[in-house]
Amino acid sequence: MKRDIKHITDDILVKYLLGEATAEEQQYIEKWISENVDHQRYFQHFKLIWDESKKLAITSTVNENEAWERFKQRTQQNLNTSTYTIRPAFQWARAAAILLLVAGAGWLFYYLKTGRTTRVYVQSKESVLTDTLPDGTVVTLNKRSSISYPTEFTGNIRPVTLHGEAFFNVAHNKSKPFIIHANDAVIQVVGTSFNVNSNPDKTEVIVETGIVLVSKEHNSIRITPHEKAIVLKGQPVPVKQVNLDELYNYYRTKEFVCKATPLWKLVAVLNEAYDAHIVIANNDIKNLPLTTTFRDDSLDNILVVIGETFNINIEKTDKEIILK
Repeated sequence: MKRDIKHITDDILVKYLLGEATAEEQQYIEKWISENVDHQRYFQHFKLIWDESKKLAITSTVNENEAWERFKQRTQQNLNTSTYTIRPAFQWARAAAILLLVAGAGWLFYYLKTGRTTRVYVQSKESVLTDTLPDGTVVTLNKRSSISYPTEFTGNIRPVTLHGEAFFNVAHNKSKPFIIHANDAVIQVVGTSFNVNSNPDKTEVIVETGIVLVSKEHNSIRITPHEKAIVLKGQPVPVKQVNLDELYNYYRTKEFVCKATPLWKLVAVLNEAYDAHIVIANNDIKNLPLTTTFRDDSLDNILVVIGETFNINIEKTDKEIILK
């Protein structure tokens, strides 16, 4: 029997984050996440709680049963979760309970209390957002992305947690490395600029200036300008590649810079940038290279240029745009 995609449970999300979900459940969850913005936002928030909880659960000895009850009450008050079932499951009950007690009166989506340090949570929602961190680092968040960080970097490192995509221009401090946690990837720098795009299946890091160390488990690689690192779910070793285009910058510069860029890659970015559903129906045109720059242009104008450049037909329906 086909499941009702609207009735996701936190138990299933926990199994997904633990890597214990079946193939069917993984497909079900990923379809649910991609279904609409509210689902994406809920999952981002849920994973943020999960990530922070795991860090706290290692050292805390609080009463998790009491905290779990308080957590459920706080969740119901702060989220419109009428279509979700909140249940303790696996390590999630203990970890979330510990996090709530440590959080005190504040709510995780805005401030995270870890000992004496207050963590700030920033979410970009449906527009690009620029934020300046306590050390002077400037972060540009793409749409539907979020970041959390301490109000003060008081220790020996500058730790942040990212969900989604962001460009970092990191303030130089050789004695205090800047460390980003993005899914199961860890990115470390002392002062540089680079882009991070992370989702449950893949984290991609592209360097503009400086040197970036990208790690997963006990495996690390160093990347420099015009290089990128790819960290894939289920693969323990990050992969280094040459970066041949500047499309990743579109949400900061409002430009789509194509340098012999294959059509399929441009289409993927256009779908993300314009919330469109462009489909390439003809395999023969997927790898056609395009060299041009679109500056602050509409999707319709970009499609006209693509059609005229490659002499291909563009068909629009209610649900999608077909290139063939």
